[in-house]
Amino acid sequence: MNRSNLSAAESASEVSAALVPRAADVAADIYRLIVQEIPALRGDKRVQALLEASVAENVSTMLHILQHGIDLENVRAPAAAEEYARRLAQHGAPVAALLRAYRIGSARFEEWCLQELGRSTESASIVSAAGMRIAGTVASYIDLVSEEVFSAYEAEKEKWLRNQSAARAARVRALLRNEQPDVAASEAILGYRLRQHHLGTVTWITGAPADGGTLGLLERATGEVAAQAGCDGRLMFVPQDESSAWAWLPLGGRRDVALSEVNVKGIPGGDRIQFAFGEPALGVAGFRRTHQQAVSAQAVALAAGPAAPPVTAFAEVAPLALMSGSLELLRAWVAETLGPLADDDDHNARLRDTLRVFLQENGSYKSTAERLVLHKNTVQYRVRKVEESLRRPVVQDRLRIELALLATQWLGPAVLRSVDSPP
Repeated sequence: MNRSNLSAAESASEVSAALVPRAADVAADIYRLIVQEIPALRGDKRVQALLEASVAENVSTMLHILQHGIDLENVRAPAAAEEYARRLAQHGAPVAALLRAYRIGSARFEEWCLQELGRSTESASIVSAAGMRIAGTVASYIDLVSEEVFSAYEAEKEKWLRNQSAARAARVRALLRNEQPDVAASEAILGYRLRQHHLGTVTWITGAPADGGTLGLLERATGEVAAQAGCDGRLMFVPQDESSAWAWLPLGGRRDVALSEVNVKGIPGGDRIQFAFGEPALGVAGFRRTHQQAVSAQAVALAAGPAAPPVTAFAEVAPLALMSGSLELLRAWVAETLGPLADDDDHNARLRDTLRVFLQENGSYKSTAERLVLHKNTVQYRVRKVEESLRRPVVQDRLRIELALLATQWLGPAVLRSVDSPP
């Protein structure tokens, strides 16, 4: 049969048949081009190997469709293609990169077909007809496969995020229960460094948006607050319900944060968002402690109702927060406030008793000596020792010191530090 009499379908079939023995070369060329043109698809070698397999299976499938005139209604996306889409979703790669890969790949595949067609005939009419046939078939195939891999990507993304969120929430609760974690494994699950200083926060909204996007709003607001606080690492955001969340802001080696500079009013929806903060703390123990402080600060903000400011810092409301019943927080705060005076031994007990009376007597050595039946010089000596332990005058932070002394007076060993424990 004369070549000019061949139908477009037959010409397309012959072209694909000629390319079948070279399918590996076609696939390798397309794979290299995709990786070169789309940086988001580079990286993990295992995932790239799956991309290579996906390209190879797609090339083989398209060649067979063209060669044998297979009806596209009987065609499905190759297994490797669907699995690659699922793996991209797990790695958080954008779906746009996946769809662009199909556009780039189909264009290069058509180039191979047209080059082969040009070598097999000089008839412009055959080249035109067969070329249009190939282009139409490839476009239809790409539409079909793109839709299927997009569906696979979206389904896996939803499943992965749901499972990942559940795993992160479970690990966070394990950490907060004071379980002994594998720190490296926990960091991998959380996507957050535990071996640094943390600033715990609780955020909530006073009225849910009509569109139900509360958690998204809170997450964006938390990110803005982290930026204002100078955090350059990845924060951790854990939803608690539809209108509140816990978060940890990464401070790295820093221990100080100017919360007075945090302004949520400029954040979209900020007029309804509230934040409660703990104090910077280090490591896994600090991860727990700063969170507990933030939760206690939130309790104070909630008790204040509409009068509560947008930002409530534990450092500012510690005495009120501590009255909410957290013995662990109270113990830590007493140790911070009193330093060595919080040690549970006779020497420091005498110093605490003297300091408490001294403050009650408005700093009078004479009155303190009379109440304690001591010599005035003894009182002066003890007050000097107290100030050495506190590293500041006793009149500084007087309210905090008096509250801490009150706690040691009534709760004793429950809030004091054992002399065998590290400071």
